[in-house]
Amino acid sequence: MSETEMSVEKHVFEADVARLLHLMVHSVYSDKNVFLRELISNAADACEKLRYEAIVSPELLAGDPTPRITLTLDEENSRLVVEDNGIGMGRDELVEALGTIARSGTRAFMERIEAAQGKEGAQLIGQFGVGFYSAFMVADKVDVVSRRAGSEHAFLWSSDGKGSYTVSAAELADAPARGTRITLHLMEDARTYTSRWTVERIVKDQSGHVPVPISILEKPDAEPVQVGDGTALWTKQKSEISKEDYADFYRGVAGQYDDPALTVHFRAEGRHEYTALAFVPGSKPFDLFDPDRKGRMKLYVKRVFITDEAELLPRYLRFVRGLVDTSDLPLNVSREMIQESPLLASIRKGVTNRVLTAIEKLAESEPESFATVWENFGSVLKEGIYEDYERREQLVALSRFRTTTSDESQRSLADYVKDMKDGQSAIYYLTGDNLAQLKASPQLEGFRARGIEVLLLTDPVDSFWVTSAPDFDGKPWKSITQGAADLSNIAKPEGGKEETPQASQLVIDFVAFAKETLGEAVSDVRTSDRLTESAVCLVAPEHGPDRQLEKMLQGAGRLDDAARPILEVNPNHALITAMAASPAGDTAFRTDAVQLLLDQARVLDGDKPQDPRAFAERLSRVFDRALKA
Repeated sequence: MSETEMSVEKHVFEADVARLLHLMVHSVYSDKNVFLRELISNAADACEKLRYEAIVSPELLAGDPTPRITLTLDEENSRLVVEDNGIGMGRDELVEALGTIARSGTRAFMERIEAAQGKEGAQLIGQFGVGFYSAFMVADKVDVVSRRAGSEHAFLWSSDGKGSYTVSAAELADAPARGTRITLHLMEDARTYTSRWTVERIVKDQSGHVPVPISILEKPDAEPVQVGDGTALWTKQKSEISKEDYADFYRGVAGQYDDPALTVHFRAEGRHEYTALAFVPGSKPFDLFDPDRKGRMKLYVKRVFITDEAELLPRYLRFVRGLVDTSDLPLNVSREMIQESPLLASIRKGVTNRVLTAIEKLAESEPESFATVWENFGSVLKEGIYEDYERREQLVALSRFRTTTSDESQRSLADYVKDMKDGQSAIYYLTGDNLAQLKASPQLEGFRARGIEVLLLTDPVDSFWVTSAPDFDGKPWKSITQGAADLSNIAKPEGGKEETPQASQLVIDFVAFAKETLGEAVSDVRTSDRLTESAVCLVAPEHGPDRQLEKMLQGAGRLDDAARPILEVNPNHALITAMAASPAGDTAFRTDAVQLLLDQARVLDGDKPQDPRAFAERLSRVFDRALKA
């Protein structure tokens, strides 16, 4: 059977698509206008793909070289038609494009989209590449007629969004010469989308800078009126572009509905010439922590879209949205050539430097705006300290931190070093899973008592970059959970240099007993100058990973044998002095006490007792002894 003789085929949507369609039909979004932006964006992409394929096969243009998008309003029949003369789709492409969701992470998207309200939902539609389905927010039936450029066959895809769709051959007389025509049979409460004023306003607000001309037909037999000239925004002079123009373009290229926090627009001239237009989003993109860590910058050559997979920025700047347009590459550049091109390496370096410089200037001139940027993207930027040796000093200086003295604000290292205490020679930090847990850490007690500021690092990447971070202003980095604290050289706030408290002989003897009892479970037991309130804590040896990094490496299966920790005891704590004063001959009790101290230190460190049953039995014996005393 030939394609043109194909009968109507009925297909059931993939489960994920069916679920998505249910969400669209029963939409929770307050702004349904997003559907038009998404359909126009898809149409523009189809025109760009045709321009690209026509480089090799100019016959695809078939005497119609000018790309266009046409919106036809049909108030009488309550229909809105979105048509383009782009690349079009064949039968298999229709099934693949409109019957499945190919992108990964669909389940996470579904969970997020179900919980989203208002504008965030609109953002998620665009971000996750499922824009076509947004048509079912306003239409109870959607017909798609498409004819691939150069093909003698056209096909009709049709669905009411209730779980299935049909595909059949379309009469050529009823199909576009090439491209795609989407007819939306509007719901009763969506008839306003047949109003020229409504549609024109939406187009100008959301799609005014799509690089394909957009026209509106007020009714099916009317003359088209152009409402978007298809001029690429990035080719204009900056003086000709308003803040609103930039914001409109950003929303289209980024698939977001917020305003950009920072816009970087420049033209590089000289050995290599290119134009870059990059945006730092005003809120976190949904795919910020995509495991692939792919960038979202598009590469154009002479205004022809080439790819969105060229690494135009390092991975730690993957939150930046935008494009680079160059005339120095051939239009038929291959993917392999892109990856190996010295020109692309030069562009990458130039764009990266300009983006980071713009972020630095924002930090200096608008600290409140920068604080929002850092809150959204600081955890990603810090990946660069670990990965980008060339710029790590720049990124360290740009970083902001919550500390033990900063309340909810974030501090720069320049501020930290300026406020260091007399006798302090290092930048102290503590890593962990959350801020509350870090603030309650016993390792902080001695530092807090002396008013020493400690950086509180809660992002997973923090445990890695601090191990390779360069000294800042000549000050090295020091984890407070590793090695000796050496706090005796730093005076308490009330003044006077404080000597390390001398442990009594009973405590010294008890520490020696504890070390012998614990054996291979620890590398050492010693008195501590970092504890002022707690009885015990665990610290890592001087060399090797600190406590948090060690846990992460173990959890990821990257560390077979963890270093044995050091158990530090507070020689002045009432519990320690009482245990030390217990009869030396009561070995069973003292052994239980020592093991319980180690388990207590593990719990304070966010772990659990190594042997829960043994822990419970020891605790019962100690309780029993106390009750009988």
